[in-house]
Amino acid sequence: MIRMKQLWAPWRMAYIEGTQVDSGCIFCTALNQADSPENLILFRGKNAFLILNRYPYSNGHMMVVPYDHVPTLQELDDDTLKELMTMAKRAVGALGAVYAAEAFNIGMNIGEAAGAGVSDHVHLHVVPRWPGDTNFMSSTAQTRVLPEDLEQTYSRLKAEWT
Repeated sequence: MIRMKQLWAPWRMAYIEGTQVDSGCIFCTALNQADSPENLILFRGKNAFLILNRYPYSNGHMMVVPYDHVPTLQELDDDTLKELMTMAKRAVGALGAVYAAEAFNIGMNIGEAAGAGVSDHVHLHVVPRWPGDTNFMSSTAQTRVLPEDLEQTYSRLKAEWT
């Protein structure tokens, strides 16, 4: 059940109205907060962290983000690149265990022209998939219907990372 505080959270109204709550980097802002369902950080590694997508394509949609605020892969060192892939591998395992995901989309949109929502801080998406998960709402109305709210998703996945 969605509680009223979740339904009318300021970031959701900003999303609906097309305005921004904070003009800073969403990833850097989240890093400066304690891990919780509010900032959606599931795990902090040495060079990167794992965060849920606030506007998920499907339940469990995560992003692996380097601590370094850089727009391209070329600006990351090899240790950070290795950790990005190691976290993505672990994320796939967690999503398989928690959501019984049958497949995954893993990828990056680097640069605004490629469709990056946050083009100045490179990040890797890990999206769980199931047969038939693209329904008429996604296909015709460009609307996503998710069976659980982000707080519930956070709680379920956080348990896999502790």
